Amino acid sequence: IGNLFAVLGIQSFQMRVKMPKRQLLHLVIGGEMENIGQVHFRDLAQMHFVGAYPNYHDAREAWKTAAQRSVDNAHMRYFVIHAHRLIDPEGAEACDEDH
Repeated sequence: IGNLFAVLGIQSFQMRVKMPKRQLLHLVIGGEMENIGQVHFRDLAQMHFVGAYPNYHDAREAWKTAAQRSVDNAHMRYFVIHAHRLIDPEGAEACDEDH
């Protein structure tokens, strides 16, 4: 029957409907470090929550934008947190295609 669909130019339901990718939650945060060489925030109350993103690509774009805005402050650093790996550590390997 697959060949019949091909001859008639009919795509199967699975081919026509693009299933959404699995949401892989990523968080972007930043703040001033105590020392340039360490990851120790100067003041946790002053941390900057940039946002939550459904994939690594969007999170990396947000991280890059935030980091570029603070380029004049050597103590300011931003991070992408792979929250999907914290929420579901067993499924982390299956999600590596998105980073």
